[in-house]
Amino acid sequence: MIKRKIKERLRKVLKELYPEVKEIAFEVEKPKSKNFGDYSTNLALVLQGIKKVPAKDLAKKLLEVLSPDPLFEKLEIAGPGFINFWINSQFYKDTLWYIIKEREAFGNLEIGKGRKVLVEFVSANPTGPLHIGHGRGAAYGDALARILKKAGFEVFKEYYINDRGTQMEILGASVFLRAKELAGIPVEFPEDFYQGEYIYEIAKEALRSYPDLLERKEEEALELSRELAIKTILEDIRKDLEDFRVYYDNWYSERDLYKKGLVEECIHLLSEKGLIYEKDGAKWFKSTLFGDEKDRVVRKATGEWTYFASDISYHYEKFIKRGFDLGVNLWGADHHGYVPRLKASLQALNIDPEKLQVILIQMVNLIEEGKLKSMSTRKAEYVELKELVKEVGVEAARFIFLSRSADSPLDFEVELAKKQSQENPVYYVQYAHARISSLFEKAKEKRVELDKLKELPSLALEEREEIEILKKLVEFPDEIELSALQLAPYKIIYYLLDLAALFHEYYNKFRIIVEDEGLTLSRLALCKGCQIVIKEGLNLLGIRSPERM
Repeated sequence: MIKRKIKERLRKVLKELYPEVKEIAFEVEKPKSKNFGDYSTNLALVLQGIKKVPAKDLAKKLLEVLSPDPLFEKLEIAGPGFINFWINSQFYKDTLWYIIKEREAFGNLEIGKGRKVLVEFVSANPTGPLHIGHGRGAAYGDALARILKKAGFEVFKEYYINDRGTQMEILGASVFLRAKELAGIPVEFPEDFYQGEYIYEIAKEALRSYPDLLERKEEEALELSRELAIKTILEDIRKDLEDFRVYYDNWYSERDLYKKGLVEECIHLLSEKGLIYEKDGAKWFKSTLFGDEKDRVVRKATGEWTYFASDISYHYEKFIKRGFDLGVNLWGADHHGYVPRLKASLQALNIDPEKLQVILIQMVNLIEEGKLKSMSTRKAEYVELKELVKEVGVEAARFIFLSRSADSPLDFEVELAKKQSQENPVYYVQYAHARISSLFEKAKEKRVELDKLKELPSLALEEREEIEILKKLVEFPDEIELSALQLAPYKIIYYLLDLAALFHEYYNKFRIIVEDEGLTLSRLALCKGCQIVIKEGLNLLGIRSPERM
C-alpha cells in the first residue's frame, strides 16, 4: 500500500519532468537503518543511465517537485543519488481508521486483475496415507491459494490423481497378496510392494466386500483389489486434508485424460509438428530441441502410455481447454529433473512455459525428543499427517510448515509445537489476538464507550512504540503483494511475528485503558487495527484466531 503510493507519486513526477521516459523499472524499499528514513528509492540512479545526467542532479530535481507532497514529512538525497523518505505520521493514523473501517477487506489487492490461476498441490499417488511431507505441501498450496485470491486472482484448487499405471497395479497386487495371506495361503511378498498396516486393513475389507475374491480369476481379483484400494486410500486422503482445513475445487482423475482422448490428441499434435519419433518400438518426444537433456519416451514398446504422456495432456488441457492464465504446481523436491521436460512439452505445444510455475517443496525433518525420525515411504516407515495433527494440532502444524521458504528443508520440532507458551511461534501470534480480545472485554466492564471511537477528532498516538505499530500495519498490503508475486506464504509468517512482537512490547510497557478517555480510545483503536490485521493474516494461512487462550 505505502510502497505503491510512493511509486505512484514518483511516476507522476517522472511524467511531469521527463515525459519522454515511458517505461522505467525502479525500486522502493525499506532501508536497513532507520537513519535513512522509512523508505528509499533508486529512481535517480536508474534514470541516470537514460538521461546521461548525474544521479544527484536528477534526485535534486525530483525532490523539488516531491517536497510539497503532504505524504512526506522529510526528504533527503543520500549516497550516489538515493532518495530517502520519511512518511508523515498523519498518513499512518489515517490508515488506521481505514483498517478499522475495511476490517478483513484491508489488504485486498487488484494486482491479479482477475487472471485465472490453477494451484495444483499435494497430488500424492493414492498408494498410502499422507505423511508429514505431504502436509507441508498441503499447507503451502492452500495458503498460497488464499493469498493469490486476496491479491485479486481468480483461484482454482485442484488435486491430480495418478490412478492408473504401474504403481496402481502394484497397489492392487499388494492388497491381493495380503488377502491371500489373511486367508492362510502362503505367499512371497516382494520387497518393492506396498507395506504397512493399511494394506492389511484394505485386504480385510476386500474379503468382506467380495467373499469369493480368492476364488475369482486372478485378473478380476486383482482389479477388484486395486479399485477398492484406490477408493479407500483416496477417501482417507480427502478426510486427512479436510481435517487439515484443505478443500479442493476439483479432484482430477488421470483416467479422465484417456476417456476424453486428450493423450492421443496431444501426441498427435506433436507428431504433426515432427516432434515424435519411433525407436526400439517406443514413441519418443524430441524434448532436447527445447533444452531438455535427453529425449523422453511417451509410449513404451509395450504400447503403454507413460506418466509423462499423461502430464503433457493434463497441462495442455489446463492452458488450452480450460483457459488458465497461470498454473502453479507444488511438487516434492525429488521432481526437480521433471520440470525441464514438462516445460519443453508446453513450448512444443505453443504454450508459454512461463505460464507454469513449479514450486519444489523440500523435505521435512521430524525432530522428537531431540532425535531425527527416519522416513521410508515404501516400507511405511513414516509419520502420517493425521498423527502429527492429532499430536500438535492444525494451528501449530500449518504455522510451522509455512514458516520457511519451500526451497529450504524444514526441521519440525514436535515439543516446541506442543508448547502453550510464547516460545511457540503460532502461540505467540495467536496470543496477541487473544490479548486484544481481553482488552475489549475489560473496556466493556469499565464502561468505556467504544462508539466514541468514531467521534475522535484525532488519534493521540505519539509514543515511539505506537508509531512503529502503525508503520507495521501499513505494510500489510505490501507483504501480501510480495507474497503473491513471489509465491511465498512464509513472508506473511514473518510479518505476523514482527507485528506480534511490536504489540507484546507495547502491551507490556503501556497501560491501554487509562483515565484520559481520548488516550484510551486512541490506544484501543491501535489495538483494534492490530487485531484485524493479525486475524486476516492468520486466516490467509488457514489458522484460527482465538479470543481466549
